[in-house]
Amino acid sequence: MNAMLEPTAVAHDLRSCDSALARAFDFLGKRWNGVILGTLSTGASGFADLKRAVVGISDSMLSERLTELVGAGIVERSVGAGPPIAVSYRLTASGLALLPALDELSAWASRNLAGTQSPAH
Repeated sequence: MNAMLEPTAVAHDLRSCDSALARAFDFLGKRWNGVILGTLSTGASGFADLKRAVVGISDSMLSERLTELVGAGIVERSVGAGPPIAVSYRLTASGLALLPALDELSAWASRNLAGTQSPAH
């Protein structure tokens, strides 16, 4: 906190985080969720395509994360007629509403984290 800033000038308590923001980061900050959503931003994908696109994720972790994202109403799972049965995942309206925020995070990272290495997924 800036030493010049007087506590009376602050409209809220700096020691508490907005609860909605905390919930958003708790969910979206889980390893892989953001990467999966970013991958689905280009359109529907099957499990195998997502597995190839999200380098380093295990089958079980991808399945777990997709189940969470579907349960949260951010991703929709569709099962096509077979044989073979085709399962695909796409962003729902709620997931699509996240894209501007993800784009802003990506732009921020490009500007501010350009010299850092991303940890292995």
